[in-house]
Amino acid sequence: MIKSLSLRRKQSRTDETLPVLLLLPALLVLLVVQFFPAFYTIWLSLQERFPTGWQFVGLDNYRLLVNTSLFRESIGHTIVFLVGYVVLTLSVGFVLASVLNARLRLSGLYLALLFIPWTLADVLVGMVFRLLVYPDYGILSGILGNPELFPPKGLSVLTAARPAPMFDNFPFPPAPAMVYLILASVWRALPFITLLLLASLQTISQEVIESARIDGANTWAIARYITIPLILPTLVVALFNLILTGVNSVGMVFSLTAGGPGTATFVLSYLLYNLGWGRLRFGQAAALAVMMAIVNWSLIAGTMRVTRVDERTA
Repeated sequence: MIKSLSLRRKQSRTDETLPVLLLLPALLVLLVVQFFPAFYTIWLSLQERFPTGWQFVGLDNYRLLVNTSLFRESIGHTIVFLVGYVVLTLSVGFVLASVLNARLRLSGLYLALLFIPWTLADVLVGMVFRLLVYPDYGILSGILGNPELFPPKGLSVLTAARPAPMFDNFPFPPAPAMVYLILASVWRALPFITLLLLASLQTISQEVIESARIDGANTWAIARYITIPLILPTLVVALFNLILTGVNSVGMVFSLTAGGPGTATFVLSYLLYNLGWGRLRFGQAAALAVMMAIVNWSLIAGTMRVTRVDERTA
């Protein structure tokens, strides 16, 4: 009797510790690649490098960063980029998903071709798009350099100055380089968003669509009152995903415009790179990283809340 009790206790202890032991390798990896860099970044944002070593400066890095004109300008550029990037990607992705959902001939081939941009790295896409408009030998340079199409001397996308702002110091209308950066980023993001929306569209019952058509609803009315409300949770998830990638991605800016001309495409992610590796101001770069992380966590929390609501209403 005593032996059986001791065996049961040992078995219960094993059952309790086994899941922890199985998860321990993954937890150690997360500790090394996630938690330690996060805490180190927070510590670094409160420090400043002097000839004598690191010294605690409190919130001075945050104050200096917020008071710089380049930081405020980068916020404006990021907003302009995000609005164009998100609106164009969602709009074009929804149209492509609707066309593919109609089950056209060779739709599998179209899907395969559509996913080519998704297999390419951001840096590579930026380099390719840069070569397309490079003066003299770019494929599109002959069209853009035509004075009749772009008076008076043609258009140099990568070096054209930003137009005069319409709203004080807010960078709108954007520079041609910013417009081109948005188009390149949309091309890169379209495959994933299209597949996400296509998967959601395929869950809509065709009987509902046919009933609406019998009642006289046109394509716009079906999309507005049936399709979009039914896939709204997926649209919100796609929206948060686009905002997250738009705020944090730096590869496209690095290889396509390098923040230029001047500072016309200095978004927050490129400012972070420039502060850390260009100017070696690691304290201010860490402060900007912490501020961007807060934005990221807020977006992730919003996405989780939307998906939970979707699960409860399903």
